[in-house]
Amino acid sequence: MAAKAIRPARLLSRTAHIVPGQLRVTELTFEVPLNHANLSAGNLKIFGRQVTKHDTPIVPRTDSELEEYHRKPYLVYLEGGPGFGNKEPQDHQLTKAALDRGYTLLLLDYRGTGLSTPINQPHLATLGGPQEQADYLKHFRADSIVRDAEAVRLCLTADYPESHKKWSIFGQSYGGFVALTYLSQFPQGLREVFMTGGLAPVKRTAEEVYTALYKKVIERNEAYYRKFPEDVWRVRKIAQYLDEKSPVLPGGGEFTVERLLGIGLCMGINGGLDLIHSTILKLAMDIDQFGFITRAAGSAFEGLVPFDTNPIYAVLHESIYTNGPGLASNWAAHRVGKTLSESEPGLSWLSSGPQALYSSDPSQPLYFSGEMVYPAHFDCYPELKDMKETAELLAKYDDWPRLYDLDQLARNEVPVYAANYVEDMYVAADFARGTAKAVRGTKVFETNVMYHGALRAKTEEVLGQLFKLRDDMLD
Repeated sequence: MAAKAIRPARLLSRTAHIVPGQLRVTELTFEVPLNHANLSAGNLKIFGRQVTKHDTPIVPRTDSELEEYHRKPYLVYLEGGPGFGNKEPQDHQLTKAALDRGYTLLLLDYRGTGLSTPINQPHLATLGGPQEQADYLKHFRADSIVRDAEAVRLCLTADYPESHKKWSIFGQSYGGFVALTYLSQFPQGLREVFMTGGLAPVKRTAEEVYTALYKKVIERNEAYYRKFPEDVWRVRKIAQYLDEKSPVLPGGGEFTVERLLGIGLCMGINGGLDLIHSTILKLAMDIDQFGFITRAAGSAFEGLVPFDTNPIYAVLHESIYTNGPGLASNWAAHRVGKTLSESEPGLSWLSSGPQALYSSDPSQPLYFSGEMVYPAHFDCYPELKDMKETAELLAKYDDWPRLYDLDQLARNEVPVYAANYVEDMYVAADFARGTAKAVRGTKVFETNVMYHGALRAKTEEVLGQLFKLRDDMLD
């Protein structure tokens, strides 16, 4: 899967600001092709923030010293998702650690996210019908993302000394998937790779991935109802209300049972069970006291699953598990879930619909789903409704380019340092172990006392372990 030569990105703008925390933030805008293999297909804008320390030296730096000061090696952060842009540098968990260790931090929004020509339904509608929209969206997977990143690297380091031209990358969650694609296509541009919860299942199909992930989702549901047994009847009561009343949320979307149970997406993060309980309590109390769901409770609920604001997260989610031609995701999460529901009563709502809400056994809980996208989501999220036909086309598409070059990964020479979480609900730990073995030179820190979002929840501990993998040695 040798990648063709990439043309450097074109720098459109560069503006620097000093922000609290002694940070010098340079806002960068680049132009890259929509299709790097067809330069006549149009262009996209890519946005990033370059972050360095700001200080006032006692003795002013000379021009050459200043130039050297601002030419520290890059560490590029690759965000999770797919479909999410970056936080502000002053709020980012990696900023202090990166700058303290001598890097220039680059927070690059992937194409279609953040400020990088973000995907949105009104813009898609200007491109034509569902097929034209699907063809456009096919260019927003990791294979295109890494071409953008490499184009930006060539642009930013054009006048750097050879020792500084390579850069380091740090992938959180889906960012680790992107990092493995980068290693497959452009290893010559990389000095080192860090990843947390991002050892993608490079040898697994979408069906295998969701079969494994549902097992962890069921475990988290069991933990939830052990901690909050009173929510068995609350969740069922809310679900019955939604089925009977068909309410509309403040943002305009239908409040359906599938959407309610979709907040299980939060179960795999630190504090996720408590967040879900708080949400369920608010909804149940509203129904009990008023007979309807208030704007306050509805608005809080809407913010938990960001399909409306980050539509790539829904429309391209399953495609991250299709590594090459001949593989169509075909709503794998829904198909696997329906099969599992035959033996797992908690998931019966996936196959039997409303009937499952009125079970004769009131002690039987309704299970939340996890990081799964279902066809029904394209009926209840306003931003997704007009993408439904497009999503169907993408689900059936089976001519995806390869994301990972297993032969290249097997002979990899770029150091890789990864954190693997045994209790991860989003990336199956067993599959991650297999990937670590498949990528030559990978060192792994594995733990069963952290969740997928530990980079945010336990930043210093996670980063300390990762840099120890790099800086320490096993005697």
